[in-house]
Amino acid sequence: MYFLTGWPRRLLCPLKSEEEPFHVQPSSQRFYFAVLSETQLSVWFSRPSVLIVSYIESAKASSQFGFYQQAEWKQDDSMIAVAAANGYILLFDVVGGGEDKYLYEPVYSKGRRGVKVTPGYKEEQCAPALSLEMKRPIDLEAPITSMQSLQEDLLVSTADGYLHILHWDGVSNGRKAISLCSVPFSLDLQSARGGLCLDLKGVYIRDMTYCVTLDGFAVVLDDGRLGFITPLANRITADLQGVWAADVTDGTCVAVNNKYRLVTFGCASGSVLVYSIDTTTGSMQLSHKLELTPKHYPDVCNKTGAVKLIRWSPDYSVAMVTWECGGLSLWSVFGAHLICTLGEDFAYRSDGTKKDPINISSMCWGAEGYHLWVITSREEAELVENMEEAPPQTQQAGILQFNFIKSALTVNPCTSNQEQVLLHGEDRLYLTCGDPTQLSSGSSESPHPHNLPHGGEGSPTHHPSPNSTLLGYKHWHVVQIHSTYLESNWPIRFAAIDTAGQCIAVAGRRGFAHYCMSTRKWKLFGNITQEQNMTVTGGLVWWNGFVVVACYNFIDRQEELRLYLRSSNLDNTFSSVTKLHSDTLLLNVFRDMIILFRADCTICLYSMERRHDGPNPSASVELLQEVSMSRYIPHPALVVSVTLTSVRTETGITLKAPQQACMADSIILNLAGQLIMLQRDRSGPQLQEKLPFCPPVVLAQYVENVWTTCRSNRKKRHLLEALWLSCGEAGMKVWLPLFPRDHRKPHSFLSRRIMLPFHINIYPLAVLFEDALVLGASNETVVYDSLQGPREGRESLEGLFPYCTVERTSQIYLHHILRQLLVRNLGEQALLLAQSCAALPYFPHVMELMVHVVLEEEATSREPIPDPLLPTVAKFITEFPLFLQTIVHCARKTEFALWNYLFAAVGNPKDLFEECLMAQDLDTAASYLIILQNMEVPAVSRQHATLLFNTALEQGKWDLCRHMIRFLKAIGSGEMETPPPTPTTQEPSSTGGFEFFRNRSISLSPSADSIAAGKFNLQKTFSMPSGPSAKGSERWSKDSDCAENMYIDMMLRRHARHLLEHVRLKELGCFSAQLDFELIGWLCHERTRVARVDDFVMALKCLHKDFLWPFPVTPAGSISSPFKNGHRRTVLSQHLLKSQSADSLLNSDMDTAPPQAVARNSNHTWLDGLGALGPTEPTEMDTALSHGGPQTQEAFLSPLTNKTEECSIGSATDLTETSSMVDGDWTMVDENFSALSLTHSELEHISMELANKGPHKSQVQLRYLLHVFMEAGCLEWCVVIGLILREATVIKQVVNFLDSPEVPHETVQSVRSGLLGVDAWASTDCLGYKPFLNMIRPQLQKLIETSVEQIQPEAFLPGSSNSKLAEPQPGGPSAEDSRGPALLGLALPLEPPGGLGTEDGGVPEEQEEQAVDEGVYDCTLS
Repeated sequence: MYFLTGWPRRLLCPLKSEEEPFHVQPSSQRFYFAVLSETQLSVWFSRPSVLIVSYIESAKASSQFGFYQQAEWKQDDSMIAVAAANGYILLFDVVGGGEDKYLYEPVYSKGRRGVKVTPGYKEEQCAPALSLEMKRPIDLEAPITSMQSLQEDLLVSTADGYLHILHWDGVSNGRKAISLCSVPFSLDLQSARGGLCLDLKGVYIRDMTYCVTLDGFAVVLDDGRLGFITPLANRITADLQGVWAADVTDGTCVAVNNKYRLVTFGCASGSVLVYSIDTTTGSMQLSHKLELTPKHYPDVCNKTGAVKLIRWSPDYSVAMVTWECGGLSLWSVFGAHLICTLGEDFAYRSDGTKKDPINISSMCWGAEGYHLWVITSREEAELVENMEEAPPQTQQAGILQFNFIKSALTVNPCTSNQEQVLLHGEDRLYLTCGDPTQLSSGSSESPHPHNLPHGGEGSPTHHPSPNSTLLGYKHWHVVQIHSTYLESNWPIRFAAIDTAGQCIAVAGRRGFAHYCMSTRKWKLFGNITQEQNMTVTGGLVWWNGFVVVACYNFIDRQEELRLYLRSSNLDNTFSSVTKLHSDTLLLNVFRDMIILFRADCTICLYSMERRHDGPNPSASVELLQEVSMSRYIPHPALVVSVTLTSVRTETGITLKAPQQACMADSIILNLAGQLIMLQRDRSGPQLQEKLPFCPPVVLAQYVENVWTTCRSNRKKRHLLEALWLSCGEAGMKVWLPLFPRDHRKPHSFLSRRIMLPFHINIYPLAVLFEDALVLGASNETVVYDSLQGPREGRESLEGLFPYCTVERTSQIYLHHILRQLLVRNLGEQALLLAQSCAALPYFPHVMELMVHVVLEEEATSREPIPDPLLPTVAKFITEFPLFLQTIVHCARKTEFALWNYLFAAVGNPKDLFEECLMAQDLDTAASYLIILQNMEVPAVSRQHATLLFNTALEQGKWDLCRHMIRFLKAIGSGEMETPPPTPTTQEPSSTGGFEFFRNRSISLSPSADSIAAGKFNLQKTFSMPSGPSAKGSERWSKDSDCAENMYIDMMLRRHARHLLEHVRLKELGCFSAQLDFELIGWLCHERTRVARVDDFVMALKCLHKDFLWPFPVTPAGSISSPFKNGHRRTVLSQHLLKSQSADSLLNSDMDTAPPQAVARNSNHTWLDGLGALGPTEPTEMDTALSHGGPQTQEAFLSPLTNKTEECSIGSATDLTETSSMVDGDWTMVDENFSALSLTHSELEHISMELANKGPHKSQVQLRYLLHVFMEAGCLEWCVVIGLILREATVIKQVVNFLDSPEVPHETVQSVRSGLLGVDAWASTDCLGYKPFLNMIRPQLQKLIETSVEQIQPEAFLPGSSNSKLAEPQPGGPSAEDSRGPALLGLALPLEPPGGLGTEDGGVPEEQEEQAVDEGVYDCTLS
């Protein structure tokens, strides 16, 4: 509502004086302030805040009259009355300085408008020169205790118990004096007629205030009793009647709220009592209290002392209170606490020491509530005075000015229909329009906060989406009000924002101006005369690209309703004007209707229509209906807001059509906090021109603001057809519609609507209907006392006060409403409402909050709860898939002592854990494991943890697996009290694979010497690599005696066996890398068991699928390859290798870089490989192309012409490597190719080789697995991986190893039969493998010969010459093995096609050469 901002300002008086000011009193319009010191009366101006005139009493007169005590202004600001200590009233005339007499004049820069256009124009932007003339003093012969200004009279109470009524001129008609003893007092007006009267001898009025809307005086007597005195006739005469406030005897001061008809009394106890006057009996009824609660202010709530002053803001929406012991506190009209300077940063310095609260002797609000003028008490004034470097007697430094910004709702309640928060200070506006970069796709080009998309005049209204950016965007849009408009029309009285949050309009003393967010420009009246000849009276509102203004025309002396087009110039020629009969007090818009509330208590309804009949759109306004409310409204100033709405209560609410749902069915008035609804009377004949209304119904009390919307949404009818109320201290209320389910007939006993109260922690300023959110603002403070050290032993003003900022806040309220519905056994309605909001991003949080709040209340209750709500809430949540997560998250955030109560209501955690496993929700199951660990014995925890561990292993959730290993170890080693944190989300590994690859240097191909030696010791111990897995193994071996570790190890080995049995090598690699599983050692143990390959063809197919590796393809002309000899190939390789780094692939840190970075780092590799490998050997291309021949040619050539192509690594058909080459490499490629002058067929051959490659990551993973299997001696798997990589050196190496006597005979047989099986399969199903198989023919031949030597002739059996090779049995070679040489002759011709081999063994030599090359090439992989 109201928020402190910045630091207070200090006002310095230029006059030399030893006296300190102690009293400040504003004029009726608050443009002038009378400041009193003991013998001096000063008048200050509001903007600029400067001293205008000062009257200093002579010493002689001062001794006669006594020191000044208090002052009061006449209603028209022409006189000031000052009460002096010796019982004198001194009357001063405030005399203007005449034409063109100004103390201060603005100095304009060249070209700015400063001309005097209308009378009084210049006067309103300068401080006028005034003088004070003292008239004859009036002696009341008794000390004066209180003064109150009326229209014509001045009311003065004296210490002798009299009430004096003086005329302002001080002469005519003399004066009347009424004795307090003659006023009859009673508890209500009815009993007063019986003549009951209390003895009032010796009692006088300590403080009094006149209330216009109650037509009476609120008084505090010197004995602490509170009363309200009403004149029985129109004028104040001797006929007065008083009522008491019962049982109060410690009153100290009084203030009245005219808008809400409230009388507020300060008490010696420190609390403020707020009374309303009962209209029927006239008695004073306690409405509510304003007091500090021990909950928020435990150390000060009882130590504040008596209430010293209460001051209502000019719009009566907030009250400022100060106490004898100091401090300021701000409350809204019905008790919502906004600010207090007795706690937090106001009360404590940054080092934790306590400050003394600021002690206030007088305070008042400035114009429109933008400032609070405060005069500190004497000791405070000395403190402030000593801050200054000048001598104390030269300055009057006791006046502080606190700055406030306030909600636009306080004066222009029509903004309650918008879903934005709009605050305005004296020279700037604060808006919440969401994060503009997300508000619309159109605004994404510019990051500037004001660059919002703006539709045309007919653009559809922006409705915040469920993930509305209004929620989390913390910053305000601050819009500076145009200085030209501000200097002549300060203060800003009204502000309004359109529904989309794009356009703002402000109205000051005269005219108005508007601002567009998209253009960031203000529009002012081009003709200043037009601006100065109108003043906005009833507010302003946006409608369909027009500003709708209720204003007073000074020239015609006529109240008018005007509509100005936003897009055209701000000029009366572009406005639509409708004459009004009476002053407009309030204005609002509902769809295409205007509702006005006039000073004669009449409500007028107008229809508006937008027309396009001219060059500019125009609007026509037509009066629909006038409704007189004078019977119900005692005073027009009591109406706080007026709203048209589609909300109604009659039967058939469920059956109304969508278009009917948006009709203006009701008028809602906030009458001094009472919410009154007038509904359309649809029972009788429906006349088009005048629709009758039913009698008014009171919906609620203590209402500060009302929100409703004209939108409709069939999916969220509960929220959009509800009425939202802000009720101060009581929180919020919602008047919710109740719908029967599935269009069934509603129950006759079921109400159509229900009023549900709920508490929120913020002050609501806007409601987002679909998002189920309340938006607000709150004061935050920043301490800067360490920046400026003490001056002359005293603190600076910045040290005394923290810097105040205003923060945006928001709060979810849905859980409150759902709970209220469940309490009232309206579970079906709660379910409908919850289902309509289930898509909201914070819906899970709503559910958690509901469980948590109910659990905390019921489980900690000292009394037994007869009808607990928690089981109902639990049953309600089971209707949603979030049930399991909600319960466990709530439990994890609740203390352990409440768990038994929670799970007694929601079910056994073991059952919930099993439900999670069945639903495959492993992360939630892990959270339940923490619950089980605390509630059950360790055996149960271990059993459930094992279940979860196995499931996580199966699903490859490695993060969870790591946590489960730690968890199981913790159970084993007794670390029960520190449960492991459970991941809420699975963290994807940055590499998706072999992380321990990073720290290793491995050799994928041994050097030529080692091949020549061909010795392979299978009995050697496996080498321990120096990566993370080594550390893991050391750690495990350290506690290997622990049973838990053996148990975990057993589960890990079982899973590894399962993966290998099902040929899931990629998962096996990830499993080993993520869980530090020592793969090589395990494979050594399993070498003759599960690490055998039974079916080479099936294994090969599985690897192709697993690693996204394309099957090789052979074009039609592949047999006659253009590379017929090795020479040409070598030339090509030398040319291409000149400008390459031979190990660029291997040195790139591929595991840590994201995929795109990997591609860029290794962009040389396919060219490197071209030279290093033979024509049919694999090139180091990281991605593959599609299987067809023609497509592969195009795909290979396209990157050379299209450099900007971007592909992804993950697919086997993307050409990422070539497409992401840096520009610098292209010239090299072009030069090399042109130098080689390759023919089309040669290029086709190269492209074919590239097409037969899989993704780069897969290649690195396969090479690593090859290394692992080689280390572990699993030769069958080495052959399979060598085949898929088409690495002849690997096959050659394995065949050499097979010569070793340590190799079991079964392995030799398995490799031989496996290769023959692959050859047979390749001949029929995959011809792409044939060139490679032909190339390794010498190794195969050698293997078969070795095998034949070992086989006894008796084992041969007859078989068909064209039968397929079967897999060998474990016991010995199969029948088909005996046909080795004959089959080889059929399957593998001795002379490879295309003359690849030479008779003198050139091919093996060349291959050996390549092996050396490749050894260097692969050796540095790290």
